[in-house]
Amino acid sequence: MDTWLSLEEASVYIGSGKTALYALARDGRIPASRVGKKWAFERTQLDHWIRSNKPIETFFTSLDFKIESNASLREPQREGYLRTFEFLRAGRNKAILQIPVGCGKTGLASLLPLGIANGRTLVIAPNITIKDGLFEAMDITNRVKCFWRKAGVLNDAQMASGPLACTLETGNITVASKCHIVITNIQQLATSIEKWLLQFPDDFFAMIIIDEAHHSAADSWKKVLERFPNAQVIHMTATPFRSDRQEIDGELVYRYPFRSATLKGYIKRLKASYVAPSEIELSFADERGRKYSIEEVFKLKEEEWFSKGVALAPLCNQHIVDASLEKLEELRQTGTRHQLIAVACTINHAREIKALYSERGYSADIIHSKQEPEEQKTVLAALRNGTLDCIIQVQMLGEGFDHPHLSVAAIFRPFRSLSPYIQFVGRILRVVVQNDPTHPDNLGHVVTHLGMNLDQRLREFKQFEKDDETFWEKVIGGEDPEVPVAVRAGDTRLAASESSIIVNGEIIDSLWEEDFTSIEDQQIVDDLRERMKLLGLDASQVEELVKKSKPGAMRKRPPAESFPIQPQRALEEARKRVSEQASRLAKILLNHGQLTMEGREIPYKYKSLGLTGRTNFVAAVMMINHEINKRLGKDREKCSTEEFKVILDSLEDILQAAVRRLRKAKSEYEKQQA
Repeated sequence: MDTWLSLEEASVYIGSGKTALYALARDGRIPASRVGKKWAFERTQLDHWIRSNKPIETFFTSLDFKIESNASLREPQREGYLRTFEFLRAGRNKAILQIPVGCGKTGLASLLPLGIANGRTLVIAPNITIKDGLFEAMDITNRVKCFWRKAGVLNDAQMASGPLACTLETGNITVASKCHIVITNIQQLATSIEKWLLQFPDDFFAMIIIDEAHHSAADSWKKVLERFPNAQVIHMTATPFRSDRQEIDGELVYRYPFRSATLKGYIKRLKASYVAPSEIELSFADERGRKYSIEEVFKLKEEEWFSKGVALAPLCNQHIVDASLEKLEELRQTGTRHQLIAVACTINHAREIKALYSERGYSADIIHSKQEPEEQKTVLAALRNGTLDCIIQVQMLGEGFDHPHLSVAAIFRPFRSLSPYIQFVGRILRVVVQNDPTHPDNLGHVVTHLGMNLDQRLREFKQFEKDDETFWEKVIGGEDPEVPVAVRAGDTRLAASESSIIVNGEIIDSLWEEDFTSIEDQQIVDDLRERMKLLGLDASQVEELVKKSKPGAMRKRPPAESFPIQPQRALEEARKRVSEQASRLAKILLNHGQLTMEGREIPYKYKSLGLTGRTNFVAAVMMINHEINKRLGKDREKCSTEEFKVILDSLEDILQAAVRRLRKAKSEYEKQQA
């Protein structure tokens, strides 16, 4: 076949008239070379030009790609694509795919337009982290991370003219018009409707792929879907959802079980461990304390007041810390520096948990939504480079956060529904060693306290895995209880203590364990045996492998040994907590006085307090520290750990003493002004 074509040959090759082709060449709108008075056309350049000028409506459907027989693709990627292809080609247009974290959901999103989309594709992520990951996978100029190239779905020649992808940060409608895929996060697309959403004609996108689709019931997502009424919609989620589909509008086309993902080595094998007290002693604000047996704990743990009290109790937290560190050290025996992620109820609670890990000699830090972005980046950098042993989060590090060395999940808060529980556990599902289900580094532990009722969430999860229709109707769904309106509005009076329950004592005589992911379906055994035979491998060990992975009943283990605490480190952490609490109590004091942090009433109007400082907050910190120092009776540098802990146990008394002083000074000022 000739490499170069004449004008006449090229016009036949591309199906164009000679006059039109001559005009294109003369204007530089088609690759051509002038040889004397004649034009010559190189065949491969013409092929590229043809692909580049292919109508958007036929671009994806005319691509030559390799999916069905592609061994580089994971099972849920191939199967999810094929099920979706069949579903959409049958004329239906709202599909739901449910695939566990770590099983290749980003890769599947990259596959879905191929051969299916009759035009441009919009990919929507719930946050910037996921959006960036999706763009990397679909950026044909990214030689390392482009999924189509890595998996051999498309070769370089096929990608010479696309698929072209863009995001909405710096481009405009003209850039989006030149691309086959537009990737964005929902906030960017829906927050400023005039800037983006209304700029697109209602037929601009033929397909919409929504990642982490359990969010899509929110109004912002609905606005987007309503803008493009004729688009095919594919919802992708790693999170269980309700059977009545209130959160997601569509039909469940494909669901890949966690147990299959575990058996294939796509995600870690998980074990759940519960600190189990043989006896726990509680006291309340309005009555004397009493002791509860393990049998009573089993009955009470379903009560919200009880599980929250356990979650916030320092003694119960200490036992979770020791048990979680024991699991961390077990994992680290392989030589891999596994890390721990913890979830707390509040920022103040996270600081208390951080102190518990730090005083045991483990580097720990906190990340939460109220930190400045630079501070969050610093914490995450320390986690990723291995400097941190433990990271404690409050409403952070959710969907899309990918760090395989997180292998222990320590839970210090109750979860009232399955979805947020699974989302948090998902942070430790990423495998360290790919496709090796028995590797010791591909094991993870979920550690909590039996009193938080999280064994119920695990039972719900296992029912979900069995695809029990009764469960789909009754169990999954709902959100954690909403924050009361008065609290959101700032009208309520805040207290120093986050719980009215005090755990005075707890006897831990065992650690209860159970397998998180179940592998009990004989079909999986048969499927795996057949696949090994086809590959020419010995299938005799399949049954044994499944038996090892199959969960038994709850098992009792000896409790974790208490981790030693250096006296110096304990003193440093106790002193730091007192300082942190002084700032926290100062804010609560201003809340009681209905004063703003930036105001100047305390230093400039309430003279009887005798305080200086530029703002109310500075003066309030001085008031709280005055009460603390009065109780200590000595310089803080000379105080013991035990003396600081007495202060931490007396925060409510310290706050109320300061509140009385503030109210008295405010009353005196108002009398003077009358």
